[in-house]
Amino acid sequence: MPALAEVIAALEQAYPPELAESWDAVGLVCGDPAENVDKVLFCVDPVEETVDEAIDGGAQLIVAHHPLLLRGVHGVPADSTKGRLVHRLIRAGVALYCAHTNADSASPGVSDALAEAIGLTVLGPLDPREDGVTGIGRIGELPAPEPFSAFVERVANALPRTEPGVYGAGDPGRPIRRVAVSGGSGDSYLKRATAAGVDAYVTADLRHHPAGEHLADIAEVPALVGVTHWASEWPWCEQASAVVRAAFAGNVDLHVSTRCTDPWTLRATRTEH
Repeated sequence: MPALAEVIAALEQAYPPELAESWDAVGLVCGDPAENVDKVLFCVDPVEETVDEAIDGGAQLIVAHHPLLLRGVHGVPADSTKGRLVHRLIRAGVALYCAHTNADSASPGVSDALAEAIGLTVLGPLDPREDGVTGIGRIGELPAPEPFSAFVERVANALPRTEPGVYGAGDPGRPIRRVAVSGGSGDSYLKRATAAGVDAYVTADLRHHPAGEHLADIAEVPALVGVTHWASEWPWCEQASAVVRAAFAGNVDLHVSTRCTDPWTLRATRTEH
């Protein structure tokens, strides 16, 4: 079985740390690079539920998309939420590795996985870096045009179920063929999506004012499809597991967490009287 350092090397070849944003915190959070790894859990969020899953399942490594310690800390006392997780991981001999904005920008990366899940053929990044290949978001095409109402259903059926579900803003009959996607919070790329001339834009955490101003623009703008942050990034977990599978030819037991760590757990609608 490989050492943790070897698994990290495979992940960093796929998701180079230098692609991470300057504010980000990626890489090994805890764990001994010299220790062997024979079981890995892949997840979006390193939280209580996924740490439980890793420990209960006998994993030696969690590969998570979101950083546990994104903002600077001066300590990890066990009586704090994140400190408690760090202590549990260390006591159980479970390493934690995070690939965040480096996985967002990599090719293939988070948005490639989202595009593939929806059934798009990727054409290139939405917001490319200088190399024209890596960057945030992806632009892709469906095999054939379909009404916006059908496209929203397509997205809902492609991603794991969440209580908020999937919502759309646009003419239900509008033909959709060319699509932009961005895993995670993506309303800062609304103008990019418009400039790209796409028919629809799929992303998470769409806020009221940016979305409203986008839709009120006098230019023809993409229809919007909103999903939850967790759901938009969950397809990446299988992509990351495939990286390790290819590197170690079945010598590591790989598991993608299916535990929903989306924070929204209830949904209610007004009852009409």
